[in-house]
Amino acid sequence: MKREEKTWTYKRTLSRIGIPKTRQPDLAFLRHLQNRHLLSVPFENLDISLGQPIRLSLPAMYNKVVNRKRGGFYYELNALFNWLLRECGFSTSLISARVRKPDGGYNPEFDHLALLVHLDKTYLVDVGFGDSCREPLPLDGTEVEDISGRYRVMAVGKTSGQYALQKETKDHWLTEYQFTTIPRELHQFASMCEYHQTSPESTFTQKTMCTIATSTGRITLTREHLTVTKNGYQQKVPIVSEQ
Repeated sequence: MKREEKTWTYKRTLSRIGIPKTRQPDLAFLRHLQNRHLLSVPFENLDISLGQPIRLSLPAMYNKVVNRKRGGFYYELNALFNWLLRECGFSTSLISARVRKPDGGYNPEFDHLALLVHLDKTYLVDVGFGDSCREPLPLDGTEVEDISGRYRVMAVGKTSGQYALQKETKDHWLTEYQFTTIPRELHQFASMCEYHQTSPESTFTQKTMCTIATSTGRITLTREHLTVTKNGYQQKVPIVSEQ
């Protein structure tokens, strides 16, 4: 791409999430970018349900999210957001995360793609994990609370180099996924991206859903229900037909 094309593309991407122009690449602007993205771009797996292949290609992701005003799942959303952050002057790394399974184990490496943003300290940033933290999370255990809950990132052991994204429940902290700080390249996620689109064991082939954050909670649509969460209260309406 020529530089002028990149500049135009990055401005349209900002416009897609309701931001008129870039600012100083600091923590305040990072928070604003993350929040606006979550309020503007849904997490969804509709292409998988429709049998339309998802490619780890930034032009394809840009066309889907910006031109067609669609959403996507984490490989798409976090990869495109990573590109946007770099265009805005941030220093970032793609990282691999392993999502916790119901039995307490963890999925393989490259199961999830998230971001590290390097400012005064390093922050975990994720705009592709559905109902999760809306704020950048430092890796030092600082607790961060937003409308979706209270979160923290903790080191796993003293020498393992592993970290855990955790969410507070009624009686304990529940790990959502584990990760290392090793920088990754987008192509390294291709095999697991294919797996999540094709394997009958993947959550994304078993369930169709579209969800987006709101200023007061979240709206989620599945084949079975429309669920609206507002200020901690949840209303679930059955879906009675495909139409």
